[in-house]
Parts: sequence; structure tokens; C-alpha cells
Amino acid sequence: MPFPQKHTQMKRILYIFLAVAIPFAVVSCASQRKMKTLQSGTIRPSLTLTKEQDFIPDIRKDLKAQRDTFVVRDGDKEILIMKAIKSEDGEMVAHDVLDAAVVTARFRNVAERNGRVDIEFQVIVPESMQDSKWQLRFRPQMYILEDTLDLDPVIITGADYRKAQLKGYQQYDKFLATIVTNPDEFVNWWLLELFIERNMPDLYAFKTDSTYVSDEEFASVYGVTEKEAIEHYTDNLARKANNKRISRRERMYRKYVKVPIVTEGLRLDTVIQTFNGDFIYRYVQPIKTRPKLRKVDVVLSGDIYESDTKIYDIPMSDPLTFYISSLSAFVDNRERYLTKIIERRVEENTACYIEFASGSFEVDERMGNNPDEIGRIKDNLMSLMQNEKFDLDSIVVTSSASPEGTVKFNERLSQKRSEGISEYFSRWMDHYQDSLERERGFAVDEEGNIVIEKRTQIPMMGRSSGENWQMLDHLVERDTVMTEDEKKSYISSAEIKDIDQRERSLQSLGCYRHMREKLYPHLRTVRFDFHLHRKGMVKDTVHTTVLDSTYMNGVQAIRDRDYEAALTLLRPYNDYNTAIAYLCMDYNASAMQILESLERTAQVNYMLAVLYSRRGAEQKAVECYVRSCSQDPTYVHRGNLDPEISVLIRRYGLNAQPEDEFEYSF
Repeated sequence: MPFPQKHTQMKRILYIFLAVAIPFAVVSCASQRKMKTLQSGTIRPSLTLTKEQDFIPDIRKDLKAQRDTFVVRDGDKEILIMKAIKSEDGEMVAHDVLDAAVVTARFRNVAERNGRVDIEFQVIVPESMQDSKWQLRFRPQMYILEDTLDLDPVIITGADYRKAQLKGYQQYDKFLATIVTNPDEFVNWWLLELFIERNMPDLYAFKTDSTYVSDEEFASVYGVTEKEAIEHYTDNLARKANNKRISRRERMYRKYVKVPIVTEGLRLDTVIQTFNGDFIYRYVQPIKTRPKLRKVDVVLSGDIYESDTKIYDIPMSDPLTFYISSLSAFVDNRERYLTKIIERRVEENTACYIEFASGSFEVDERMGNNPDEIGRIKDNLMSLMQNEKFDLDSIVVTSSASPEGTVKFNERLSQKRSEGISEYFSRWMDHYQDSLERERGFAVDEEGNIVIEKRTQIPMMGRSSGENWQMLDHLVERDTVMTEDEKKSYISSAEIKDIDQRERSLQSLGCYRHMREKLYPHLRTVRFDFHLHRKGMVKDTVHTTVLDSTYMNGVQAIRDRDYEAALTLLRPYNDYNTAIAYLCMDYNASAMQILESLERTAQVNYMLAVLYSRRGAEQKAVECYVRSCSQDPTYVHRGNLDPEISVLIRRYGLNAQPEDEFEYSF
């Protein structure tokens, strides 16, 4: 080839090479320049607050054209309030826009409402930090008390980076397409069929016949089983190669898909097609507040990846601090007491069912259920006789009878039975007191004489209540055996005034036998009335106070920010703390109704300022806030923590009061 022609061809090849290579070189150089800029620290992502007006809840957003001044009356003084510039007061100062510069704060006051807080911030990525071949992975973290919470990552993916990801998936899909999923594809069915057609034409007829050929029939003709025949005409090499591809699936996935596309556990994964401005993402993270939670810190760090290689560690940002203000801090923690009247004399009673033989009043310890009933009364007596708080003064035993026989007979019988029971338990009490004295031993005075304590006799009196018709009425009403007609017949007989005649009328009823056998035994009751007095107490009544545990549990529920439980406990009291619970739940009308009826203390005025601000009554809100600061200067500082008040401070310059009237220091 002549030299000039060869030279021209070389130049053409060089031009083609440069046309392809130069764009890549440009891209590569651009990425390198960005990397050098990143490493120099001149550009970096930022973590900033959102616009504050968007952050303030429950404040009317249509109040932009408000007048700049208010005249507020505090007692006899008129105070002119106008817009002013805030001065710094520690770390709790909010930012403001001045004429000369914009000052951006690294903290914000956020309001907890109903036990929750929304933490809002912006992730800003400069344009110069974005590259088509890069993926930026940002990891926000939140510090809550002693805990660190990893928030969902934010990923910014360049267009070329995503193309490379998708190309990897395409290559892997091509590999998967080479895997045979149906094993029948490895069988040479044509050869198998041809073999059968040539050698066994009778069996070949089964191809179009519906007759089933068993494996045994197949083996008897061919000398091999159907499975063995199929295996003979199977391409085992191809099958082995296919199995090898199956075993390599995971390895090939890692080979082709170097950086998988993550779809779960992310807050955002956006693909940047063009780089024509800073990327801004508004991040909102709701959290449930906890007791003692006063602030939350948020930081941002991350990485930059090119392909599957991390090329840069994004340093951790300065923290954003969110100070959490909760109206639960205004709860009145003072203990609340209930007035309780304590009586010197106390009465206790119990009933038992002691059975007697017909017409008898002697206590039989072995009859029926008497052992259990008598044992229960003895247990009660032992408990009362050894009680450390009460002394047993007397016992009244009242016996009742069933309406069998005449009224006079039953009254005498029940009286004798109550007296018999009284005598029985009086004897037992004497024996029990003797045993107690033996257990205690004897006391000796200073001269060595045995001191005999005088035994206090506990009187036990027997009384009769006669026939127990009231109980019988109750038993008949609840009985499940008697019919409605039988119960109506009983009611008609029970209305007879002459009791003996009433009894005879009952005997004529068809249900009388059932009543006598099943209901009458429950009428033969003995009631014990125990009369006691408090030891060491002389006066008949004493007024004392006890802690109102229900109320204090409600107060604790507010402190724990369990407002529903607090309302359940405090609603009946309808006081200041009830209003606080309503406020925390945003039940503003109920809170207003209570607070407006209370004495206008500094706390009440501040709470009213919050309520009026929520309802858009800014004039009243400012008046109440100013008065609360006049009553208690600490509310000047507190006003910055509640968005309902802080918006008024910014809008009307409430920090600009004359020093001789109010000492505001925002």
C-alpha cells in the first residue's frame, strides 16, 4: 500500500477513535474534578430546617396581612407591641431574617401534640456533587435520649449508574434464559418413537390409541422399562450442563448484578437524569414521644459509589437539634387529698344456715352442712378477737324461721334457736380465750407477782325475726322449677294479711311440696351482727385526709403523656389538670370552658394564650401571653418553645418591651 493512502487510512482510524474516546475522557475528567472538589471540602451536602411557617401547626395561614402593632392593656398600663429584632438568649433562640443577612439556625422548637412529634428537615445535595456515574447514599440518624435510630436511607442515583444496574439485570436474565426448566426437553422423542415404529409396530399403534400401557406391559415387549428407554434416548451431557448452570445461578447473579436495586427499607431512590440544580428532599419522620424526652438530634452521613466501589465517605453533618415542647410540663403536681370520715363504731355481719331437728333448738354439730357453717363462724370470731385495729364489743344473733306452723310457734322457736346458738358460741369463745391466754403465758410485774389481765366478756344476744316471708318472695321469684301460673298463685296467697291463713292457702297449692323441700330450708337463717370499735379511739367520729390516688394517677398519666388514660381519670374533676389533658389531646373547646372559669394565674393565662392562638384570636392570645409574662417572667423564655406562642413573638415582636415594664430576653 502506498504511504499516502496508508497515512490517510490511519488518520481516519484516529479520528474515529478520538470521536469515541474524547466524550469518555471528558466524563472521566469531570468526575475527577468533582471528586477533587469533594475531597477539598468545599462542597458537601447539607442538613437544614424546613421553612418555619410550614412547621407551625394549628395556626391560621391566612393571616399574612396583619397589622404590625397591638395595644395591650395590663391592669392600668397600656403597652405598645410592635415588630422588633430578637436578641440571643442561649441555644433556644429561633432564627430571624435581618436586612443585611439571613441567619439559619441549627435547631427548632417543635410541639408535641397527642403524644407525637413530626421531625422535619431538608437534605440538600449541591449540583456540583451529582454525577451521572455515581450513586449517593445518605443515612440520616436520630439521637433520642440514649438511643440511636437509623432512619430510612435516601439514595440519589445517576442515570448512567442506573443503566449499569439495569444492564447487569439484563445479562443475568440472559443467563437464566439458557437454563432449561422442563427435563423432557433433553429426551430425543423422535428417535424413541422411530425405534418403536420400526421394531414394534403393534405397540406403535398405542400412539393414537387411548388404551393405557402399563410399565409392566412396556417391559414385557421391549425387555426394558419405559423409564430405562427414556433414559437411553436422553441427552445426559446436555442435562448435566444444564444442572451446572442451575448450580451457578447465585454466583452469576453476583457476577452480573454487582449493585442490586434496593426497593425496601428506603425513604427515596431517585434517578437524576440531568444536573441542572441542587437536589432538595423534604424528610418527615414522625416519632412517639417518651417521658423525659426534651430534644432530638438529627445528623446525616453517607457514601458515594461508582459501580460497586465506594469512592468517597460523606462526612457526618453538624446536627440539627429539635427541642420538644409538651404542654404536659404545665401539669400541677401538687398532691390532692380526700376528706374521709372515720367512725369509731363499726358493724360487720354475716349469715349462716344452721340446721335444726324438727321442733328442736339444740345445735347439732353433725347435722347436714352444719360442720362447714359452724366452722366458718368460728373463723370469723377468731379473726375478730385477734384483730389489731378493732375490739369486739358485742354480738347479736338473729334467727329466722320458715312459715310452717303458727306464727306464734315459729317466733318462739326462732327465739329459742337464736338463744341456743348464742350459748353455743359463747362457750366456744370462752374456751378460745383460755387457749389464747395459755399461748401468751403470764406476765410478771417488777415485784415478781403474776399479773392477771382482766378478761373482757363479749356479750352475745339472741333475737328472733320470725317467719322470713321477704326471703321467700325472693326465692320464688328466682326459682326455675315453678311455672309462671304457680308463681302467680303464690303471689295471690302471699297477699293474704292473716299470716296463718296465708300459710294454709299455700298448703293447698300444687307447688307447696316443692317450696317446703327446696325453698323453706333457705329461710332458716341465722345472722350474726358484730359490733366493734377502733382501738384507742375515744371520739365517735374523726375527720382525716387521704391521698386521692385516682387523681394522682391521672396526673402521672399526663406526665407519661398517656393523655387518653389521663382524661379517663381526670374528667370527673373538671379542674386545671383536666384542662391540660384536654389541651394535650387538642380538645380545645373543653379546655377553654374550664380555663375561662379559673382564676387568671400565670399558668392559666399562658394556657389561654395557646388556646386563643389556635383559634385565631391573636389579640386575646397576645394579651394573655403578656399578662402571664408579667406574672411570671419564666414564661418569656417558654414562649419560644410552643409554636402557638412563638409565631406571635415573631409576628409582633413581643420581645421589644420597655425594660422598665417587662424584662424580655429572647
